[in-house]
Amino acid sequence: MKRLHLVGLTAVLLSLGACNKKPEMSSINPINWEKRQVELSASDSLEYGSSYLSVYSEVYSLHQKRTHNLTVMVSIRNINKKDPVYIRRADYFNTEGKLIRTYFAKPVLIAPLETIEIVIDETDDEGGTGGNFLFDWAIDPAIHEPFFEAVMISTVGQQGLSFTTRGVKI
Repeated sequence: MKRLHLVGLTAVLLSLGACNKKPEMSSINPINWEKRQVELSASDSLEYGSSYLSVYSEVYSLHQKRTHNLTVMVSIRNINKKDPVYIRRADYFNTEGKLIRTYFAKPVLIAPLETIEIVIDETDDEGGTGGNFLFDWAIDPAIHEPFFEAVMISTVGQQGLSFTTRGVKI
């Protein structure tokens, strides 16, 4: 009987400790980006550009004072069959236009037809209802620019919500 009480007490204490933990925000895995880093030479004949991608870490639900959090999956795609593209910087901004975080600030290589992703956890609502990314990139002038797309999703019980956005060159 004492053993059951001890097990029950332990379970209660563990669950109380879990309730006090701050939810983990979107993780940035620097090793992933560091492995992809490349040096771009000023003498390369690359074309430089920027793209804007809207993302929603939360959307309004029922009225303007109630929001529903979403998981955001940002896809950065090289749509070229033979040539790499270079993403020079990835910055994430909130609804007010304030920089939340820079995912990488040194060029990373994306191989032909490869996709790399940035995931913003559902508990990370810093971006708000009007979050966005700015990507700086470099390509050979004869190839297609990178393609940026975001999928926002949430499932609660048997209900689900999902939609996509696409980046635009600026």
